[in-house]
Amino acid sequence: MSRVRIFALVASVAALTIAFAACGGGGGSSDDPQSVIENATLEGVESGNIDLQLGIKSAGKKGGDLEVSLSGPFQAGGKGGLPQLALAAKADGSVEGEPVDFEGGLTLLSDRAFVNYKGKEYEVDPTTFGFVKSGFEQAQQQGGEEGGEITACQKAATGLEVGDFVDNLKNEGSADVDGTSTTKVSGDLNTDGAVDAIIELTEDPACSSQLEAAGPLPLSELKSAKGELSKAIQKAHADVYVGDDDIIRKIATELTVEMEGEAVEIDLELSLGEVNQEQDISAPANAKPLEGLFQELGVNPIELLEGLNGGEEGLGGLLEGLSGGGQGSEGSGSDSEELPSGGSAAQQAYLECLQGIETPTDLQKCASLLK
Repeated sequence: MSRVRIFALVASVAALTIAFAACGGGGGSSDDPQSVIENATLEGVESGNIDLQLGIKSAGKKGGDLEVSLSGPFQAGGKGGLPQLALAAKADGSVEGEPVDFEGGLTLLSDRAFVNYKGKEYEVDPTTFGFVKSGFEQAQQQGGEEGGEITACQKAATGLEVGDFVDNLKNEGSADVDGTSTTKVSGDLNTDGAVDAIIELTEDPACSSQLEAAGPLPLSELKSAKGELSKAIQKAHADVYVGDDDIIRKIATELTVEMEGEAVEIDLELSLGEVNQEQDISAPANAKPLEGLFQELGVNPIELLEGLNGGEEGLGGLLEGLSGGGQGSEGSGSDSEELPSGGSAAQQAYLECLQGIETPTDLQKCASLLK
């Protein structure tokens, strides 16, 4: 199995283990570390300020040193509505000898969305925003139960015991997280137990569908890769900080993974501040049309939307443009087709077609007008 697939599986196991360990249902505080973790939850978090820090270090020819951060306020929308958020992201370092220098962000409101790239704000056009909003609403309807309050995977995870995939649980005492008193619990990931637990969840049809909708996680390979994962994960330690209300305020993890004879050290810290406090999220000033960003990156928006709905070329084109520094359509080296010219009859027909888009199939029909 390739280095990339192993890394993706390791990341999936770690992320999903933490997520399902946080599906508790409350029940009051306790000094017993397993009780603290089993009662810990992220349910009931309607707003707050997120701060995520990720560090990856690896020596060797394929090594690198990368620091990634994501931070900003968020607030849940009304029933069935989009959440509101204003997140800023940064990535700095090097990967396989290539420099990485990215700065951007996303602002999402109930009726508008904005993308920030290199300090410039771009507004998502109404048609694209409506398409994304429709997809979000469909995902909520497919993944939720009883109004979306209990998801299929949360229901399936109720039968899991934290002790099955976490070893050496310890109560480390009280700790302050952004002004909130918490109980710190530490533990080590039991890789075999974690893989078995996630396999059990993926065998639940409703949960499996929900995980597939969440993104391209290689979960179907877990059974065959269990042995490789056990050998690859040399260290997996986590500290979880739980408030008196059982809400998780902070998670800090340390992973050491050995791939192709090289050790990769991964440090991740995620904290939540201002939990359930009102957040001030507003539209940025002086935003330009999103088409300007596509032109700068040399990305065809049609291919991008097709990629986000099951393909790879569009999304890959955008990522390639971002990692390449956005050199523009003439020098980017992208394989994407040129954007349609302003006054062609084909473009006019395409724009009219977009007004009736409801599904990815409709989008493909519209895209065919430009060929």
